[in-house]
Amino acid sequence: MPVNLKPPDSKELLPVKGVSMGVAEANIRKPNRKDLLVIRLDEGAKVTGVFTKNRFCAAPVVVARQHLSMLDPDSSIRALVVNTGCANAGTGKDGNARARQVCAELAGLLGCSPPQVLPFSTGVIMESLPVERIAAGLPACIADLRADNWLHAAQAIMTTDTLPKAVSSRVRI
Repeated sequence: MPVNLKPPDSKELLPVKGVSMGVAEANIRKPNRKDLLVIRLDEGAKVTGVFTKNRFCAAPVVVARQHLSMLDPDSSIRALVVNTGCANAGTGKDGNARARQVCAELAGLLGCSPPQVLPFSTGVIMESLPVERIAAGLPACIADLRADNWLHAAQAIMTTDTLPKAVSSRVRI
């Protein structure tokens, strides 16, 4: 049981203009668990990445780096796809291909190109990414896209956490 931690109140988590999130239970590792998240970004959103310098990085890191480097100046990242349950780490060329396939599946549903999608995975290492389960869950994520879906997004990326973590604040600049 977490000490001095309580789950966030969804009413206190503020929307961010141009960002919507959708969640699904794709049964990636366990049934009846939110384990797939799509974050859709409005056209023109600016995205950058900070990556590990480890030579042995996971497939999502390799593919995200490649996708960011492939974008032309007139394109932007349109979505992030995050799964929990399978880190897609230590999976070699097959893991890279599976990460690209997930990006292509989501891009097809959103009407953008695969390099406009960045993949993220967390969970067990050395296991193949279950692309078919993720692809089957993507339409439910898209149907669930909402700007106020932060709490469900936090739940969908939990690995060994005992409760979701989120905080929100508004500042005037």
